[in-house]
Amino acid sequence: MAEKENSLEKRLSGGHPNSLGNTVEVVDEVLTKPERLEELYQCYFSDDEVVRLRTSNAMKRICQQYPNWLVPYIDRLLTEVASIEQASAQWTLAQLMQQLHSYLTPEQQRKATDVLQYNLTHYDDWIVLNHTMQSLANWAKENIALREWLIPQLARLMDDDRKSVANRASKLYSFFST
Repeated sequence: MAEKENSLEKRLSGGHPNSLGNTVEVVDEVLTKPERLEELYQCYFSDDEVVRLRTSNAMKRICQQYPNWLVPYIDRLLTEVASIEQASAQWTLAQLMQQLHSYLTPEQQRKATDVLQYNLTHYDDWIVLNHTMQSLANWAKENIALREWLIPQLARLMDDDRKSVANRASKLYSFFST
């Protein structure tokens, strides 16, 4: 029973859905016990959407400190996590792929680009759109084909009713238009 009480999934659950809950404490524990990273990753598949949200946040925090720890997870992030239909998983995926960009193989880069392009055209969540636009734009600086695909998407998003989406799209569009 004590083991279940100490599970990362249990510790990431509860409290106000918009709060971090015990996320920072869980991150600190994984940073001191890296063997628990797989257990944290498995929390992406919890039935509890709050746990999945906090898992995304925790993975991002770990990646910021030790990106190499997530390298073995890249393929799984691009398949398993990419298939989670939850905005927080997708906006964090865009952030993780940006942070892990220098670690991606050419095939992983193609897959990451495909996933983010899909998310940019199929998600309506403003945070997903903002983070996905930014990651794709960063990559498009060195990828002409991606830039040619992205510019019309940015033009479309410049008319979004949400200021943050429209402003980010306008800023990125202007960058590529000059």
